[in-house]
Amino acid sequence: MMTINLFFLTISISKRQKSIEEYEREQRVNKLMEEMKDRQYSMIRLF
Repeated sequence: MMTINLFFLTISISKRQKSIEEYEREQRVNKLMEEMKDRQYSMIRLF
């Protein structure tokens, strides 16, 4: 006879509020990513 013991662990993750600095940094990162994509596309068009 086989016995299986299962333990259930519940983890709740709450979304924390972003600070203004974090929000601004995220915006800068997104802008840089868009600029990089634009550069890549322009390089592709050259070939």
